Amino acid sequence: MRPHAMASTPAAGDVTPAVLAIGRPDFPNILIDTLRRQAGVGHCMVFALTRAGAASCLLDAGNIPTGGDLGAAYAGQFHESDPNRDALFEAEGSAPIMLPSFAPRMYGARYRKIFFHDSGIVDKCATAIWADDTCFYVNFYRIAVQGRFGDVDRARLHAIAPAIGASVARHFRQAATAPLDQNLAALFAACAPLSALTPREQEVCRHILLGLSSEAISQALGISLHSTQTYRKRAYERLGISAQNELFGIVLGLLVGPGRLN
Repeated sequence: MRPHAMASTPAAGDVTPAVLAIGRPDFPNILIDTLRRQAGVGHCMVFALTRAGAASCLLDAGNIPTGGDLGAAYAGQFHESDPNRDALFEAEGSAPIMLPSFAPRMYGARYRKIFFHDSGIVDKCATAIWADDTCFYVNFYRIAVQGRFGDVDRARLHAIAPAIGASVARHFRQAATAPLDQNLAALFAACAPLSALTPREQEVCRHILLGLSSEAISQALGISLHSTQTYRKRAYERLGISAQNELFGIVLGLLVGPGRLN
């Protein structure tokens, strides 16, 4: 396994728009658009669960008209009977959690009626990540007119889910923090493996994370396109990665690590 493989996301999908929208008011819309393009997700809901037993719905976006009602019902009562609850609360640390594939028999009759039959939901995938004492539980749905997730969409969703979960956690803990470029500068200066890069490699990677193309990076840094590509290649080799999504994965893993979201 390559270094940081657990934190990285394969190049099966591009989560850049969602990452760059962290902390912005349009984050929910950008998130569902990204999920729709990359894995055919119809609706996304995010819940915050605490070890003390509290639950709240943080995000409801997509094509389920009754999503708000479902979120309130889940946070108010049904989180206690969620068959995924044990898997969520047995997890430790800030590593992403992938929940078991959806099967109606996992759920009680009343739960099935309200959350699947009445709403038209026919399939679900979910991921979660803990940040301190809060679990950010991210659910991806498809409704009847879409049909169930196909094998390709499910594989893509599993590939991008860790970065999506980390982005969600970062977004909802972002208030009153420094702008992304300042956070990145501090991260590259102090946190391995990013701090092991040369200053120019760090500059190139930070600009990649801010969404700039190679051409735009060349102009911003006053260097040739060939030099930009060389620094990027060297940085990726040092980090043991081969794609932009994997760079995002490393950074998001550091951002949601213990104590990083306070």
